[in-house]
Amino acid sequence: MGAAHTIGVKGAAAVEAPELVRLVEQAKLDPGPPDDEPLYAARRHVYAQSVQGTFRRIKWTLLLFTLGVYYLLPFVRWDRGPNAPSQAVLIDFPNRRFYFFFIEIWPQEIYYLTGLLIVAAMTLFLMNAVAGRIWCGYLCPQTVWTDLFFAIERFFEGDRREHMLADRKKLTLKTAASKIGKHITWLGVAWWTGGAWVLYFADAPTLVRELATGEAPFIAYAWIAILTLTTYVFAGWMREQVCLYMCPWPRIQAALTDEYALNVTYRYDRGEPRCSVKKSELLRSQGAKAGDCVDCQQCVHVCPTGVDIRGGANLGCIQCGLCIDACDAIMRKLGRATGLIGYETEMNIQRRLKGEPAIYRLVRARTVIYAAIIFITGGIMAYALGTRDYTGVSVIHDRNPVYVRLADGAIRNAYTIRLLNKEQEPRAFMLSVAGIGQYDLEIIGEPGREILVGPDQTRAVRALVTTREKLAPGARLNLQFVIIDSHSGERTETHDHFVGP
Repeated sequence: MGAAHTIGVKGAAAVEAPELVRLVEQAKLDPGPPDDEPLYAARRHVYAQSVQGTFRRIKWTLLLFTLGVYYLLPFVRWDRGPNAPSQAVLIDFPNRRFYFFFIEIWPQEIYYLTGLLIVAAMTLFLMNAVAGRIWCGYLCPQTVWTDLFFAIERFFEGDRREHMLADRKKLTLKTAASKIGKHITWLGVAWWTGGAWVLYFADAPTLVRELATGEAPFIAYAWIAILTLTTYVFAGWMREQVCLYMCPWPRIQAALTDEYALNVTYRYDRGEPRCSVKKSELLRSQGAKAGDCVDCQQCVHVCPTGVDIRGGANLGCIQCGLCIDACDAIMRKLGRATGLIGYETEMNIQRRLKGEPAIYRLVRARTVIYAAIIFITGGIMAYALGTRDYTGVSVIHDRNPVYVRLADGAIRNAYTIRLLNKEQEPRAFMLSVAGIGQYDLEIIGEPGREILVGPDQTRAVRALVTTREKLAPGARLNLQFVIIDSHSGERTETHDHFVGP
């Protein structure tokens, strides 16, 4: 058929054989396993090597900060006055409240949760547009706890090389003691992780005492057990498997990124062709090209997911930057410039190959849109919080009968009025009506027009509005119900109708 014959490629258009060979060699792609080999590769245990450097320090700082907040925040106190909980952050299901320092969210304000979800999603999108998966690499709970579990593992079983050698040898008493100590510590961290979570749903000091004395409700012990198990399994055993197979974000972010997003990238324009130190010196002395990469594998050894960043964009790369620290350390030892691996765009690598200068665009359409949505949504929520009142009122008109004609010819409508007191102290409200001329207002069970409502309670009362004015046939007057706080003067109103014959 000649050199120009075509080869069918599964899942792609047919291409000419020389072109297929060129693509495979250029990208160093594996054309796929033979038909008799399984498509699923068994897990290869990752022995992540410790590393020192800028990104490692950033990760330690964020780990200590985030875990410190998570474990200690339930014990922070906040004075909200009498009859109110003093825990700064509390999800109070029995009383249907969410407290966050000075903010108090009520059940009917579920729209704030919607706003928070929008802000969180847009923040994640903005982070991805600026610097790829920095959430995954630095702030994701799976990353943070896995990092901590790796540190505990190294403390008991040594660094990568020592750990690998111990696992290959026959189990000894010392090795067994190290493994037992590691798993006990893992379980302790996992237990405290689960315990800290339930503290956000009840008064933390009280619940800790009840848990210690066996007086806590069963649901608390159940959730601690569940969260202890999941933390132990996910951070201690599954690790990178959670990122590779369970987390949807790596797949989503691939559709959100663009050519200007910074990602942890191997600068192959500078690193290729790879060769040893001696060979690169020989090639350069002869005037031949030699890359800076010496194929030391340090970038692979420090990766918590076992990814070789030199292979290009990879689903398993969480972009934690540890490979940058490892590579920079090697480059400094060799007296070469750092930055062979760094936060870069694929576009800039292509531009340098063409002799063009690199360009960076932090401000572009998608980053502006994401930031604008965050700002607008946050502003709306802040305005709503700042202008909301602590009183609620609703009115339901009697449906049967809609009106009543009294013996003296007066027309009466009946209403059920529900008052809501959102404060933690009892309040008295004065009720009045507007929108109708001469009228009589009677509140069943109340001698006057003042209605008492207990702290953080609602109260429903029956109100009768009677008028002796002559109404047009089929009249339907717009009636305004006004309640005024007798102490503060806060005014709240709602509307209904007065119906005539």
